[in-house]
Amino acid sequence: MKLTFVRPAMLGLALAVLAGASSPIAPHASQVTIVLMENKDYELMAGNPQAPYFNRQLVRQGVLLQNSHAVAHPSEPNYLALFSGSTQGVGSDSCPVSFSAKNVASELIAAGKSFVGYSESMPRDGYMGCFGAAYARKHSPWVDFTNVPAASNRVYHGFPPDPATLVWITPNVCHDMHDCGVSAGDAWLSKNLPPIIAWDRAHDGLLIVTWDEAEPDRGTNRIPTVLVGPMIRAGAADRQAVDHYAVLRTIETVLGVRCIANECRTPAISGIWQ
Repeated sequence: MKLTFVRPAMLGLALAVLAGASSPIAPHASQVTIVLMENKDYELMAGNPQAPYFNRQLVRQGVLLQNSHAVAHPSEPNYLALFSGSTQGVGSDSCPVSFSAKNVASELIAAGKSFVGYSESMPRDGYMGCFGAAYARKHSPWVDFTNVPAASNRVYHGFPPDPATLVWITPNVCHDMHDCGVSAGDAWLSKNLPPIIAWDRAHDGLLIVTWDEAEPDRGTNRIPTVLVGPMIRAGAADRQAVDHYAVLRTIETVLGVRCIANECRTPAISGIWQ
């Protein structure tokens, strides 16, 4: 009988590989971009022929979360929850509101990283007003926090060539599907997302596209959420239950900052990473 001897170093490497193969892969990316759309129930997007880009291209490039939910009604508390881990006691679309609580932007800045919030059709950089021609401050939560610098509040003209650690893009109230239909929003996505996805592919970035709340709400506030990036298992559909707090916790985990509030009780999105 022939005996084969394995050197200890080789054995250790083999065991490490086997252990890694059985361990869940943690959320990871070099940078995150989030695009937040408006007021669509999951069933109004998934499979809708008025959204060919969303269904035939975007979803196929990433993972569609089929059990994703908003946390409140109307719009504003959902934005606050996704940005700060809390609705901050807001139950309406009131404006202006102001808070000093921690949020994902303030935590990133404290950690030496960067955040920029981009709002399409906002009158000018640093604008603090409640409304513009097609702009609504209630959809740009960073404006409501005194610990986020005014320089982080910018007008959206397209994906920047040198993005911040976290980029949040709010389309105007037509392109986000609030005032206009699914087809108008899908056309905006088809124009604006490909440059982001191309940048992510080259730089290990993560794109998250989600909606603020379900309309109509069929009882569970179920919304579409898609994650796209080279670290995502493209083409999969995932049924894990997530909400805005889980999305925020995932962003914090990816970017290496501590959780803030309610999202601390929610695990990051798992099982979709490669």
